[in-house]
Amino acid sequence: MNVVVTGGAGFIGANLCRELVSRPSVGRVVALDDLSTGSAAHLAGTGAELVEGSILDRSLLDEVLTGADAVVHLAARPSVPRSLADPFASHEVNATGTVCVLEACRRRRIPVVAASSSSVYGSVAELPKHEGLPTRPLSPYAASKLATEAYALSYAAAFGLPTLVFRFFNVYGPLQSAGHAYAAVVPSFIDAALRGEPLTVHGDGHQTRDFTYVGTVARVLADAVQRKVTCDSPVNLAFGTRVSVLELAHHLAKALELAVEIRHVEPRRGDVRDSQADDGILRGLFTGLTAVPLEQGLAETVRWFHTLPEYA
Repeated sequence: MNVVVTGGAGFIGANLCRELVSRPSVGRVVALDDLSTGSAAHLAGTGAELVEGSILDRSLLDEVLTGADAVVHLAARPSVPRSLADPFASHEVNATGTVCVLEACRRRRIPVVAASSSSVYGSVAELPKHEGLPTRPLSPYAASKLATEAYALSYAAAFGLPTLVFRFFNVYGPLQSAGHAYAAVVPSFIDAALRGEPLTVHGDGHQTRDFTYVGTVARVLADAVQRKVTCDSPVNLAFGTRVSVLELAHHLAKALELAVEIRHVEPRRGDVRDSQADDGILRGLFTGLTAVPLEQGLAETVRWFHTLPEYA
């Protein structure tokens, strides 16, 4: 089996490429990435091939997808704050880029596994979030990811293209970058703690998230590709855990064996107050699935940070 991973040099993509390469039934793994947020170093020595370019380049997509048996579409312009700064750029990559990928796959009848986001639930207050809830995006990023999943599911309905759409929640783990304005909370906290700086918490810190270790996500994605799993609705890829940002800081302090200081700042526009997944559909499709516990995942993430020169 030959697999193309769009966004394959990014955080989740590179972890997935490593997982795919490790499986005997998978032959060639190609990562298509424009390196705007990913890094070629993430794939060094993995055996995955990197093709540098954009999913908006339709001729390049046609070339890269030649001979592919499956596509995992992870390429996106991430971050709610980034989308607030430039809504059109988020739309172009996340919505139009998805159509480009789907069109290339439709011409070759290549099954697609695509990434959406829990941010599509937006202001819906009900917990846990199940896939039958309405979607009320609070940011251009969330709207663009809703477009991603809507397009993928419409291609399944209109053209019979085999698709599976996952709604990622708060994925964390090795290869997730820190030290920039749009960094996710786990790497931001670890980076600050290791530098002896306060952990910046937006708002009161009691907002909750459903954190999922990237190794678990990569395993599910690889299984989906190998088993050619499809579903006519989006599927939450998270396990119903609910941890506040302040609780996360406590867990990280324990993993780092450091005392940490918390600095509260204003809440961020577009942020969802509470997030927790209903994992019923996921477990129905992937029986026997187990998730890496938060404490173990944070310990693995901290170990990876300590391998980086700036933290060694």
